Amino acid sequence: MSELQALSTVDLRAFRTQAQERYDAFRGRRLTLNLGRGKPAPEQLDVSNGLLTILGTSDFLAADGTDCRNYGGLQGLPEARALLGEMLGAHADRVIVAGNSSLELMHDTVEWAALRGVPGGPAPWSAANPPAFLCPVPGYDRHFTICEGFGIKMITVPLTGRGPDMDVVERLVASDASIKGIWCVPKYSNPTGEVYSRETAERLAKMPAAAPDFRIFWDNAYGVHHLTATRHEISDILALCEAHGHPDRVFMFGSTSKMTFAGGGVAMVASSSVNLKWLLQQMERRTIGADKLNQLRHVRYLRDGTGIRSLMEQHAAILRPKFQEVQAVFERLLGGTGVASWTKPEGGYFISFDVLDGCARRVIELGKQAGITVVPPGATFPYGKDPNDRNIRIAPSFPSLEEVSKAAEGLALATLLAASEALLARRGETVGVSAQ
Repeated sequence: MSELQALSTVDLRAFRTQAQERYDAFRGRRLTLNLGRGKPAPEQLDVSNGLLTILGTSDFLAADGTDCRNYGGLQGLPEARALLGEMLGAHADRVIVAGNSSLELMHDTVEWAALRGVPGGPAPWSAANPPAFLCPVPGYDRHFTICEGFGIKMITVPLTGRGPDMDVVERLVASDASIKGIWCVPKYSNPTGEVYSRETAERLAKMPAAAPDFRIFWDNAYGVHHLTATRHEISDILALCEAHGHPDRVFMFGSTSKMTFAGGGVAMVASSSVNLKWLLQQMERRTIGADKLNQLRHVRYLRDGTGIRSLMEQHAAILRPKFQEVQAVFERLLGGTGVASWTKPEGGYFISFDVLDGCARRVIELGKQAGITVVPPGATFPYGKDPNDRNIRIAPSFPSLEEVSKAAEGLALATLLAASEALLARRGETVGVSAQ
């Protein structure tokens, strides 16, 4: 297919008419399709159904004799911390295993820092009036929601394919003491799928910071979520920060939410001993301990690193065809048009889809009219404002393969129609829009 921008106005008008007809035919099928959130599919949840029965009626004692039915154990079971700490890349002594949500842990950590301050800080973060966070973009909307909820100013930083642009990060962090943190999804980032390079991690660890209480929020949500035979590894950020004289700089988060049960997994946070002591002091005000039976279930079911790898290979076998189908449909319908590009991630849960500047909102609107749900416009940017109106996050995990194929087709047809409308408008052509 020829690049749309190279077509004559006459040919572009004809293309737009054809695009409208194809889109209208798709919309006439009255489908209901959802590529909105990165939820595990039912087939993925079924893989872990063994969790439901793995503990017998008399199997409730941890390795040290702890009765997991009772209160206590704020830091989590030692065997759970060892198993999940290894997955996260941290020693068991530096890990807290909590409830089912790493998002909850991130939210609480930001809240406690805002209200009470973190170790080494001169005051609560809220005293910065306002405090600020660096937000690599496109990024995870729920990170942004946390900041917005606590009045934290968000400063965008572009991603490079190897992590955030460190020239920008270093300059900002060194010059502005109100900048208290940075969000990082270091492996198979949401939504770009990129993996942070060793150089990026090292520069994050050693860079000077104007704020003595600056923190890296290292959300390693997809650390074992490979889609190919290549198992990308990332640097040990805890060790790097310690080696460069900033042992308290990083909070590392993870969970089993997309490994076992999304609503019934376990979450963990790892950090320095100083930060861990501070976290436990905050946590003991609101809980006497998480669900230790669930932690024990996960230890029994996952067993060890080999068990985790085997489980995640089953997930990959379910997810891989869906990602491949989106990419195949996009290549067939959009390849060579010059109006869209998309990532080909080797892990994680998302595809980052860029359309012609100024067209993402229109593509999402057309998709909605055709029964396709994706995230709202601008969701991958702070405050919901994509400055180029270009990026759309696609989550192909939950629908069936057939539904994924149809949704990708509809989104591609919406993209072609929106792009042809926009290109004609840029040439001063009056273009009607499709009916609601």
